[in-house]
Amino acid sequence: MRQDYFKNLFGQATKSFFSSKTVRTAFLGLSFLAPACFAEAQTLASLPPVGHSLADMGGAKPIMGWVRFCETYASECAVNTAEPQTIELTPQVWKMITSVNQRVNASVKAVTDADHWGVVDVWGFPDDGKGDCEDFQLLKRRILAENGLPRRAMRMTVVIDELGEGHAVLLVRTNQGDYVLDNKTSTVLPWDRTGYVYIKRESQAGKGWVSLGGITSPTISSPTTTANR
Repeated sequence: MRQDYFKNLFGQATKSFFSSKTVRTAFLGLSFLAPACFAEAQTLASLPPVGHSLADMGGAKPIMGWVRFCETYASECAVNTAEPQTIELTPQVWKMITSVNQRVNASVKAVTDADHWGVVDVWGFPDDGKGDCEDFQLLKRRILAENGLPRRAMRMTVVIDELGEGHAVLLVRTNQGDYVLDNKTSTVLPWDRTGYVYIKRESQAGKGWVSLGGITSPTISSPTTTANR
């Protein structure tokens, strides 16, 4: 997604990447070739260092593409306020999160929406094995939610990346801070180690979006890149 990201960030959804919950759940057990050494070491680590949470700064205008997506996949956008707002991070949960990030990145080919669909923005699931940044993150959230993590604690988030372009990541809110799942790297990073500018994310209070105020991550890391868009 590039400079026109904010005009039409996301578009109508396609079908689910997997045909059944059983297949998607089994996806967690799959192995992929040549994972990044650092990312694999991260998966085997007990827990990441305790980080910080990213505060919201009030309401933000929903993205029209997201609205269209929600018309088709209402359950993907619904917020269950009975769910916890953060994930209790254990070694097992951390391993699941990092594994899903690596494996989705390895299994989906990154293509722009313009090349894929002939339009600027389409927000959906990469059921044909190809997708833009938001498609990667939606698939990761679906897999994690189906394996017991609260959807409310996993929020689609709009950032400006290291190239000054619009980008979508999945912000996972935990009791040890907020972490970012990204198709650009096989490493799950604390939000403040990405180098991104944080614009807005899905709300945890109800269907909608909240502003992140354009806060900038102070540190730009150098993780292994697995995909560009």
